[in-house]
Amino acid sequence: MNSKKNRHRNEDVRNTDRVPDSEADDTSDSGISRRGFLGFAVASIFLAQADQPQSESRNGIPYRTLGRTREKVSLVGLGGYHLGKQADPQESIRIIRTGLDEGINFLDNCWDYNGGESEIRMGNALRDGYRQKAFLMSKIDGRTKAAAASQINESLRRLQTERIDLLQFHEVIRDTDPDRIFAEGGGMEAVLEAQKAGKVRFIGFTGHKSPDLHLKMLATASKHAFTFDAVQMPLNVMDAHFNSFEKKVLPVLLKNDLGVLGMKPMGDHIILESKTATPVECLHYAMNLPTSVVITGCDTLPILQQALQAARSFQAMSSSQVAALLAKTSKAAEAGRFELYKTSHRFDGTYANPQWLG
Repeated sequence: MNSKKNRHRNEDVRNTDRVPDSEADDTSDSGISRRGFLGFAVASIFLAQADQPQSESRNGIPYRTLGRTREKVSLVGLGGYHLGKQADPQESIRIIRTGLDEGINFLDNCWDYNGGESEIRMGNALRDGYRQKAFLMSKIDGRTKAAAASQINESLRRLQTERIDLLQFHEVIRDTDPDRIFAEGGGMEAVLEAQKAGKVRFIGFTGHKSPDLHLKMLATASKHAFTFDAVQMPLNVMDAHFNSFEKKVLPVLLKNDLGVLGMKPMGDHIILESKTATPVECLHYAMNLPTSVVITGCDTLPILQQALQAARSFQAMSSSQVAALLAKTSKAAEAGRFELYKTSHRFDGTYANPQWLG
C-alpha cells in the first residue's frame, strides 16, 4: 500500500485538503446578488420543467424516468452506505424492506461499503420476493479488467442476485480515472462482458470531487463511442454555489438524456451543521432539480420516514422559493466548507485504499 506505485495514484486524486487555486473562479459563485440568485433559480426551474412530468406514483412516492433507460425509479432512493453503519443488521433489513413496501424502488450500494457489509445486508433484505420490488444499483472500484470482474462477481454473490440493474464505476476522482477505465485491459472491458452475460443491465459512473472530471469522463466515453446510461453526483443547496455539478454537469446529462442520480442532498449531514437549511429543505431542493432520483442515507426508521414524507409532500418550488433558499446558504457555501467531499480526502475511499483500483 505504501509502494511507489500506490503513492503515485494517491497524488493523482483531484483536490487535496486545501482548495486548489485553479478553483478560485468557482468560489465567486457564492457572492452573486439576490438578482443573481433569482436568475439561477429560474434557470433551475427551467431545467426541472425539461424533465418528464411526474405522472406516476406508487404509494404516494413520485416516480421519474431514468434517462435513456426508460426505467421508472422512485424520486427518493435508499443509500447503501449508512445501512452498513447501523449497529443491528436486522434493523438494516427492516429499513430496506419498509422502504420497498412504502414505495421506494431505487436501492444504492457499493462493493466497498463497510467492507462489504452493506451489500450483504441488502442481499439478505432482498430475499422472500423483495428483489422483484427493487431497481438495484451497486458500484465497483476496479480500474483494471481483472479487478472489475472480481468485484462484480463478489457484489452479485453478496447481493444474492443474478443481475445488477445499474452498475457504476465508483469515485471518478482522479484525472487518470477515465483513461484507465477505458484503456485496453481496463475496467470497462469487464463491465461490458458482464452486461453481455446478463449480469448487468445498465452502466454508469459516480464521483463527488469535481464536475470537470465528470465532463472528462463523459468526453472519454464519447471518444470510445460509448454512452453511459446514468451519472451520479452531489446535488444540494451548497453545490449550487461552489464548483457546481448542477451548473456544469447537469445540463450536459439532460441534453444527452442520461439518468441523473443526485446524492449527498445533506452533504452526509455536514450541510445540516451550517444551520442554514432543514433536512426537508435539503431534500426538496434536490428533488426540485431534474434528478431521476435523490439518494439519501437512512440508518434508522425515523430517518427513512422523513425521506418518505419529503417525497410525498414534494411540490415544485417557485423561483422565489429557490432564490430564498440559495440566499440562506450562500455565505456558508463559500470555499466548500460544508462540502468536504470536494475539498478534502475525507470521503475518498479509494485514496485510503488504492489497492481497490487494481
